[in-house]
Amino acid sequence: MSAPLTRRAFGAAATAGLAASLAAPFLRNAEAAAPLLLRCSVDTAPSHPRNIALRDFLAKVTHASDGRVQTRLFESGALFPDLHVVKALVQGQVELACPGTWTLTGFVPDADFSELPGLYGVPSAQVDKAVDGAAGTYVNGELTHKLGLQMLGGWLNWGFNAWFSTKKPITTLADLRGMKLRSPGGVLNSWRIRYFGGLPNVTAWPDVPLAMSQGNFDGLITTNESARTSKLYDSGMRHSLQDEQAFSYYAPMMNHAFWNKLGPKLQHAVLALWAENLPAYRANTAATQASARAALTAHGVSFADVSPAEREAVRRKMLPQQAKAAAEAHMSPHLVKLVMASVGT
Repeated sequence: MSAPLTRRAFGAAATAGLAASLAAPFLRNAEAAAPLLLRCSVDTAPSHPRNIALRDFLAKVTHASDGRVQTRLFESGALFPDLHVVKALVQGQVELACPGTWTLTGFVPDADFSELPGLYGVPSAQVDKAVDGAAGTYVNGELTHKLGLQMLGGWLNWGFNAWFSTKKPITTLADLRGMKLRSPGGVLNSWRIRYFGGLPNVTAWPDVPLAMSQGNFDGLITTNESARTSKLYDSGMRHSLQDEQAFSYYAPMMNHAFWNKLGPKLQHAVLALWAENLPAYRANTAATQASARAALTAHGVSFADVSPAEREAVRRKMLPQQAKAAAEAHMSPHLVKLVMASVGT
């Protein structure tokens, strides 16, 4: 049986209750005013165009939110490599990421459609039609449904992949036969390496410079600007064969729990900011890719080019194998049809 309250105890309890009720609104207001922390993880170097675009975007988000959203960009794989960042994003270990679509195939195989054999050597403007059209919309829907993430809209273009090597000069596609070649990930990159007689090796991007210098592989698939920003010439990279084999993209995505915390007004602002600035980000990326070859040449990298006629001949030879390659990659036949219809090849 509980002891009765004395008059003094009753008064103290009442006073405490009144104080708590008066303080509650202020506590709630203080809670509401506390800034949200948005952590963004990338595994590329600070000078990389993706980093530059995201750094600018994050600053714009902070400004648009009047400081309610504070942002921090973790670079060079300081938190996670792209191969692992989607899992971290789903688990709330980061709030924003923009991984390469080739790293998403373990979750949504259709995300890798720009690597399809039928797009080998196809101009980037045509591939953009698929990314910005029905195919890109379809894949964004799959990513949202499968992972419970919020997609921010259009994909950031990256550039054409090419072949690079260390000791062995590569001046023709036949030179790739028997080489151990690092793949960025994704079934279709490995498929293409095997198609030309190479042996695929998947290595996370932050580990590439050391692995290359130690001779863990003979060459790799990457873009000119990726090779430049990571200074792969310091790790033994000496030769490149340029065939515009596939045009790569990064897909911006946000943790859904964090998205819900933003509220409708800020959600609209975030989507609008990405859409408004994406054309400028894409233009900057294209410009850096265009200048990267000259920079690599200045560091002693030799270049050879596969002619447009040969690229088209190779693409036509690949086309009969596209259905099988897409099936190996677990890609939807419907998605493949959307891609090819958008591209018009």
